[in-house]
Amino acid sequence: MRPLEKGLCPKVPNTNTSKIYKTYNEARRDLIGRLGEYCSYCETRLNASLAVEHLQPKVHHPSLELDWHIFLLACTNCNSTKGSQDIVLNEYYWPDIHNTLMAFQYLESGQVVPHPALTKTQQDKAQKTIKLIGLDKTPDKPQASDRRWQNRKEVWEIAKMNLKRLESSSDKTNYAKAIVDMAKGYGFWSIWMVVFKDHNEVLQGLLTEFIGTYQACFDKNNNYTPISRTNDL
Repeated sequence: MRPLEKGLCPKVPNTNTSKIYKTYNEARRDLIGRLGEYCSYCETRLNASLAVEHLQPKVHHPSLELDWHIFLLACTNCNSTKGSQDIVLNEYYWPDIHNTLMAFQYLESGQVVPHPALTKTQQDKAQKTIKLIGLDKTPDKPQASDRRWQNRKEVWEIAKMNLKRLESSSDKTNYAKAIVDMAKGYGFWSIWMVVFKDHNEVLQGLLTEFIGTYQACFDKNNNYTPISRTNDL
């Protein structure tokens, strides 16, 4: 899950006044401008059907319905799986609060699991987050409209094929740039970060070219190693 830097509420143009949204859907354009056309949870790229998602459901927290601080972007599957259940924020990992790449491990099978480097308490929290948005759904838990697992697996194969091409390329710099452009088109940022973990040119591009990625979550002086964003992760 890509760690995000959403920033403070946007300002009214040519003023220093924060926007006041009449409906939460009005924030969609600003969120896409800050974070790109990607689901904040599963990282699917969507040119349409990205919804403004509330970390805490508006049905339980009506006073927060128009609050920028609890907005993210979500695809239909993540949004509907998360649903309207009331939640305690600190019981989960959130991409705009934590370095979520450290919380989850992406597997070549397309599965997402708690990262093995986590403590037992952290792994439980990561698993709870995975279940909240349905990243544990696999073909043995069929849902016709939910192809997130299959899409992750397909993108992993594409990334792996291009890793081989990069390593045999005589022009690694330009091919690395082409890989980043390809990744932006497919989405699933975390998979590209894992597959190209030993190629700094690609990692740098993934961090800078995916708008809204929180770059301070990675140590640029140490091969872009993920570093904790909070005391929790």
